[in-house]
Amino acid sequence: MERLIIKTLTNIFIGDNRKIEKGKEEKMGEKKIIFQERRACIRFKIPGATVNYYKISSFPFFKNKLEESFCPLYDISRGGVRFLAKQNIPLDTPLELEIQIPGEPVSLKMKGKVRWTSPIEGKSYHFQIGVQFFPYGEEKEQNYPGNLVKIIALEQKFVDKPETSGEDEFII
Repeated sequence: MERLIIKTLTNIFIGDNRKIEKGKEEKMGEKKIIFQERRACIRFKIPGATVNYYKISSFPFFKNKLEESFCPLYDISRGGVRFLAKQNIPLDTPLELEIQIPGEPVSLKMKGKVRWTSPIEGKSYHFQIGVQFFPYGEEKEQNYPGNLVKIIALEQKFVDKPETSGEDEFII
């Protein structure tokens, strides 16, 4: 049985047992799959944070409808959020989110669009929902720029310290 190691590095994987790292090619005794993180923003967890979400009405004179409240927040970044929900939400659905953070007097109100969903088996919440935030700015459909400053402050408070080795390794 062959060991398969997955690492998140900036190395380039070529062929079965070779890689190029800093201009050098070397043999490896194991097969490795190298992943590069594509996200530009750091994801972080906020213990005890929850999300209320509203579907944004396409009619300006109708109020947005509360769909679900107190959904556990899984993680958040400057660009979006992942939370758990009891019901599935169709892709590209525009949402207004109220993110409650323990110890903060005011909830963070953000707008975004559902980019992905994933079922979870055997849990009280049946879906993970990934929402990409709308751009920050002063226009009606944009997020208030002060919210970005708040998310950056939360990031500095809650982000995990990186490992000293600079890589994650998973043996499968």
